[in-house]
Amino acid sequence: MATLLGSFLRGGNTLASARSATDVQNIDDYIEAVSAYAGGMGWLTPSPSVSETLPGEQSTERPSTDFAAAATQMFGGSSVVFACMLARLAVFSEARLQYQRMRGGRPGDLFGDPSLSIFEVPWAGGITADLLVRMITDADLAGNAYIVEDRGELVRLRPDWVDIVLIPRYTDRGLLDRREPLGTMGWIKAGYLYYEDGIRDARGVPFLVDEVAHFAPIPDPLASWRGMSWVTRLAREVEADRAMTTYKGRFMRNSATPNMVVKHAPQVTPMQARAFADKLDEKYAGVLNAGKVMHLGGGADLTIVGQNFTQLDFKAVQGAGETRIAAAAGTPPIIVGLSEGLSSATYSNYSQARRRFADGTMRPLWRNVAGSLAVLRPAPPGARLFYDVRDVAFLREDAADQAKITQTNSQTIRNLVDAGFEPPSVLLFVASGDPADLVHSGRLSVQLQQPGKAADGTSLDDPPDDNEDDNDPAAERAAPFNGRHFVPVPRELLTHG
Repeated sequence: MATLLGSFLRGGNTLASARSATDVQNIDDYIEAVSAYAGGMGWLTPSPSVSETLPGEQSTERPSTDFAAAATQMFGGSSVVFACMLARLAVFSEARLQYQRMRGGRPGDLFGDPSLSIFEVPWAGGITADLLVRMITDADLAGNAYIVEDRGELVRLRPDWVDIVLIPRYTDRGLLDRREPLGTMGWIKAGYLYYEDGIRDARGVPFLVDEVAHFAPIPDPLASWRGMSWVTRLAREVEADRAMTTYKGRFMRNSATPNMVVKHAPQVTPMQARAFADKLDEKYAGVLNAGKVMHLGGGADLTIVGQNFTQLDFKAVQGAGETRIAAAAGTPPIIVGLSEGLSSATYSNYSQARRRFADGTMRPLWRNVAGSLAVLRPAPPGARLFYDVRDVAFLREDAADQAKITQTNSQTIRNLVDAGFEPPSVLLFVASGDPADLVHSGRLSVQLQQPGKAADGTSLDDPPDDNEDDNDPAAERAAPFNGRHFVPVPRELLTHG
């Protein structure tokens, strides 16, 4: 069984080349093969199979949420969740992927490379935005997004059809008798198994760790490698918001008025009461009949019960639930367009909320997705895969702020060039903010040169040494003014005032 797959791996082949091995029939075969491969590579000593050492223990991490239910009931069934996710993916998808140079541990300038074309056109007709939209949507709903490369295209694996394969991390630490079986200290992520249609008893497609870009921005505290969805943690808030929406619909559909109780006289029979109720509903119930004057028959007494929207403070109650959903999504209510955000909306508030959304939510997500996709395209030496948001309109500062930034950068460039730094290095420093990018030309400005000295260090004050009368006091008095010597002025030529 797994021996064939193990021979593929130990022979230097990737796991992808062994997927056609007919001996691999189930997850146990795969785990056994991966364990044997780990032992052959020196990861584990010795390398027994999981089933031999830990019978019945966990060997995979499976999705913790119902992806289909989250997609239909949360994303498709809650307008607030839909608006929050739409705001996230609209901004998230605007970034681009570039390489970034690293100098002494500090980030430098961004640059492109032909190897990044797989991200620019991930599949036929797709662009980088399509790839990022898929990844952020899966991560929001399932907590995980999986991307693999196959035949020159990127393929999205549905997150609830992927299992993370684990093997025990063996150790002899803490064992009194070294001859005892090795202890375990956590789990090693050995690879992934993808099951088409989510049928776990069918043959799974195996992938090694370096073949899958695994994007899990929120780690699940109950798992080693699995991510957690923020959407599914809002089940009660979403249900409450859905109930409030249903209440509004029923209120308008029933009567568009507060609840009423009609009391009949004792002599009215049940059949007469039902006929009266049907007639009352036909004439006064519903939105189209709202506002009509109600006429009651003899002996009927109308009493209003319950509370209307104003008495319930309906807007505040529903707005509080919407704000909690937006907070979990990391999207300020003013950005999403929710009622509590719009009630205090000003131009200044929106600008502050935009910066908080960009710096506190989007940038960590961009860094995470760039690091996840770096598995598929390792960066050149001295660089890393990073995100480029210079063309994202949402992140552009206001016109006044941008003008101030431009003016400050221009003044910085002028000062550094005047100080003798090479202009290309100055432009690089302004872009990266790293002083290590500055390169000095060795030429100093006039203000930085020692007074009276030429560039070669010779004095500019003394005349050429070709006068034999340099020590003659009379000759010194007759010397022209040159910055150090001066010609005495006769006393009688001095006048006052």
